[in-house]
Amino acid sequence: MASALTVLLGCWLARHSGVWGGREYPKPTIWVSPSTVVALGGNVTIRCEGRYLGMEFVLRKDGHPNLQVWMVPARKVAEFPIPSVGQEDGGSYTCDYRSIRDQNRSSHPSDPVEITVGEPSYPKPSISASPGKEVSLGTAVSIRCRGQHPGVRFVLNKEGRHFPPVDSDGLEAEFSTSNVHRDLGGSYTCSYHSRSEPFAVSYPSDPMELVVRDPSLPRPSISLSPTAVTAPGADLTIRCQGQRRDVRFFLHKAVDLNPQQHMDRTGAAAEFRIPTVGRQHGGSYSCSYRPRSEPFISSQPSDTVQLVVAEPSYPKPSISASPGEEVSLGTAVTVRCWGQHPGVRFVLNKEGRHFPPVDSDGLEAEFSTSNVHRDLGGSYTCSYHSRSEPFAVSYPSDPMELVVRDPSLPRPSISLSPTAVTAPGADITIRCQGQRRDVRFFLHKAGDLNPQQHMDPAGAEAEFRIPTVSQQHGGSYSCSYRPRSEPFVSSQPSDTVQLVVADAGFILAGGMDSAQPGAAPAPTRVGRAGPGGSEPPAPPGLTSPIIAGVSAAAAALLLLLLLLPVAFVCYRRTRARKGSTSRPSSTIPLGVLKVPAQQDPIYASIDEGKET
Repeated sequence: MASALTVLLGCWLARHSGVWGGREYPKPTIWVSPSTVVALGGNVTIRCEGRYLGMEFVLRKDGHPNLQVWMVPARKVAEFPIPSVGQEDGGSYTCDYRSIRDQNRSSHPSDPVEITVGEPSYPKPSISASPGKEVSLGTAVSIRCRGQHPGVRFVLNKEGRHFPPVDSDGLEAEFSTSNVHRDLGGSYTCSYHSRSEPFAVSYPSDPMELVVRDPSLPRPSISLSPTAVTAPGADLTIRCQGQRRDVRFFLHKAVDLNPQQHMDRTGAAAEFRIPTVGRQHGGSYSCSYRPRSEPFISSQPSDTVQLVVAEPSYPKPSISASPGEEVSLGTAVTVRCWGQHPGVRFVLNKEGRHFPPVDSDGLEAEFSTSNVHRDLGGSYTCSYHSRSEPFAVSYPSDPMELVVRDPSLPRPSISLSPTAVTAPGADITIRCQGQRRDVRFFLHKAGDLNPQQHMDPAGAEAEFRIPTVSQQHGGSYSCSYRPRSEPFVSSQPSDTVQLVVADAGFILAGGMDSAQPGAAPAPTRVGRAGPGGSEPPAPPGLTSPIIAGVSAAAAALLLLLLLLPVAFVCYRRTRARKGSTSRPSSTIPLGVLKVPAQQDPIYASIDEGKET
C-alpha cells in the first residue's frame, strides 16, 4: 500500500512540476546581459529563449530549489532582470519552459550560466584589441585583458559566447584567433579571480565593441558642405552616402578617443551637422555603416575628408610647381609653397595622399621628388600653421593642378578650318584628332594664362569653335588629351598651328580680280607658293610685320581710289577753262578703274616674307 501511494504521489508531482514524463521540447538558450560578472549594486538581466510561442518560462538557481521565478512572455524570449545585484545573487542559473495549455509538456533545462558578483578589493581590469577594435573577415585578432594582481585567472565575457579562462603568472592574458568570422563581433568585458578562491572575482572591465568589417559591403562616400575650409563659427554638414537603406551610419574622426557618432536613417544617406564650428572640429573624417540586422558587422570606411578651421590672422599662401605644372614621367618636380609668416610648418594637401609636413625658418617650403610617377598627378593646395599651435591653420592656397605627361600616349594632330588666315568676325573651328575615344581634349594657346579649354567628345576628335573671330584670337595653338580614367595623366601636346586674324583692308585687297584692269595681284595663302612661283611660306616670326605692311598698303590703295575721281573732275575743269573741247561725262565703276603703272597700290605677299 505504501509503495503504491508513493508511486501515485510521485506521478502527481511529476505532472504538476513538469519534471517526469513530459520532457518533449528542446532545451532553451540562456544568457546574461551585459556580462556574467557584475559589480555589487549593478544591473543584470538573464534572458531565456525557447522555440515556440505560448510558453511559460521558469528561472531556477542551483542550490536554491525554492527560488523560482515564472514569466509568460509575449514572444519566444523571457527576461528576468536583477536591478540591484547583491552578493546573494551570484551563482549558477538554468531555465526551462512548458506549454500553457498542456502543463505535462515541458522542455529540457538549459545549459547553466554563472553570475559572479565582483570583489571590491579586486579593481576592474582593462581590455583592448590588437590590431584594433575593427578587424576584417579572415584576419587575426588578439583581445588583451590586463589587471593589477599577478598569478590570477582571467575570464573573457561576451553575450552568448563562452571562452575558456586563461591563467597568467603576470598581470595580463591574451585571447587570440587567427581567423576572424562574423560571430566574433560583439561587446566584450573581462575579469579575473584568484585561482584558490574562484568566488573572489574582480569587477568587470569597461565594455569594448569588436566590429568585423565585411569587404563585400560597398564602401560609402563622404563629403563636406558647403566647403572643406571654413572659418570658426560657421555651420557645416558632413554627409555620408551609402547604397543600402537598412543601415546605421557611423562617423569617425582620426586620433579621436571619444565615442563614434552614429545615426539611424530611413534612406541611404546620413548627415552629421556641426552648427558652430570650432578649432577642435578640425581634422580628418571618414564614415562607415552597419546593417541593423548585424549590429557588429561593418562596411569598410570611406575615403577621408579634411576639415580645416582657418585662422583669420593667417592669410592663404601661394603655390607653384617647377619646372611647370605639366611634367613628364620619370623627371623631377618641386612644389613650392610660400606664405607671409616666418617660422611656420607647411602642409601639402592632395586628396588621397599624405605628405610629411615641412618646417621653415623663412617664408617658404619645398616638396620635391626626382622621379615623377602617375600617382603624383592631381589637384594640390598648401597651408601652414604655427608649430606651437597646430590648430591655428591658415586658409589653403588656391588649387594647382599637376599634370603628368606620358610619352607612351600617341600625340594628337591639330588643324584649322576653313583657313589659317581670316578676317575679324569669321567663324573658325580648331579640330583636334586623337586615336582613343575615352579621353578629354584640351586646347592650349601660347602665352595665354587663362584656364585651358576642354571638351569631352563621344568620338576620337574634338572641335573647338570660335564663332566670331577677333584680333585677340590670333596666336599659336596646340592640343592634348587625358584619359577619363586618369584625369591628371596627359599626352604630349600636338604640333602648333598659327591662326592669323588679318585686317579688313588686307582681306578686301586680296579679294580683287587680278584679271581686271588696274587690279592688284591676288595674295597667296600661308603655306602655298606665290603666283607663278614655288617660294616657301614666310617664317612665323615675320607674320606680324608682314600683316602690318599689307594693312598699310591696303589703306594707301583705298585713299588713292577715293582721290582719283576728285582729281579727274579737277582735270576736266582745268581743261574747260583753257577752252578745250568739252566731252560728255561718264561714271567709272570702282572695280574697273585703271591705275597707272607707276601708281600701283603698295602690296606685299605673305609668302615672300618681306616687310614693306
